Amino acid sequence: MTTVTVIATGGTIASFAATPGGPVTAGLTGDSLLEALHTRPEGIDLRVENFDAVGSYALDLATIHRLCATIDRVLEEDEVAGVVVAHGTDTMEESAYLADLLVRSDKPVVFTGAQRHAGTPDTDGPRNIADAIRCAASPALRGQGAVILFEGDFHAAREVTKVHTSRVDTFRSPGLGKLGEVDGSVVHLYRQRPAREVLATSVLDPDVELILLGMGSTPKYLDYCADANVSGVVLAAFGRGNAPKGFADAARRLVDRGVPVVVASRCAEGRVQPVYGGDSGGTTLAEAGVIFAGSLQPVKARLRLSALLGADTPTTEIREAFAD
Repeated sequence: MTTVTVIATGGTIASFAATPGGPVTAGLTGDSLLEALHTRPEGIDLRVENFDAVGSYALDLATIHRLCATIDRVLEEDEVAGVVVAHGTDTMEESAYLADLLVRSDKPVVFTGAQRHAGTPDTDGPRNIADAIRCAASPALRGQGAVILFEGDFHAAREVTKVHTSRVDTFRSPGLGKLGEVDGSVVHLYRQRPAREVLATSVLDPDVELILLGMGSTPKYLDYCADANVSGVVLAAFGRGNAPKGFADAARRLVDRGVPVVVASRCAEGRVQPVYGGDSGGTTLAEAGVIFAGSLQPVKARLRLSALLGADTPTTEIREAFAD
């Protein structure tokens, strides 16, 4: 019989309101999640491991680094075919991406959760858990890295993002689409993801800042970052990777101090590339020494940089690691 381990970390799927209309908090165990299943997937032996039960908005990098180590430990067991991680949706795409980067095993790692908490009559948690279990047990997902399963669709962790605050079909992969879907009890893989690179690091550097740029933003915060001795900065920039006036000079001051500055795009699709000149256009930023993140989303570029810095990666190798 195939064995799947469910790791419960809290989130909406494990949350309920203690009083009608009161605040929703996490607290249900993995066993409770399995008890709520309408139908258990057949032919699969289920195990439970309870992790920190909190809303995903309260998680930090050290906790998720520890979660990735837990996933690896569980997957080292020969009889375990895959893992399901029950997780909050707020930062699920970030935790899944870190698992994609850090987990050594090529066995399936499937993140899932809910948009409607466990106390609501139409909670989406039980169906998502059941479908995620089917994915974790499927040989088709071996070698596909971490995925997110919601509403029957599963997406590659590198590409997926949360696009709606409350809808149950919130996870999408803009421009690329899902990897596959669960239809009834059958898992269908429609495309293969590119080969992934596993990063080995004993710590994720927490001192990498992410700055969202808007029209007329000033580079003052970049100078603050220099004074605060941050480890790295990611700019969520315009379009192809452009910034408001003054950002190239401010970025150069950081780069000259050995602080990597990575540029990603605010856009949901496409990749950054130095095309435009002028004050803080992409080519000017490139001349200042920034690193372009290709098609990687800004929040994930921050995580990749945190992992690389945690591993004491030289700047030249960091630049290569972001080559898309």
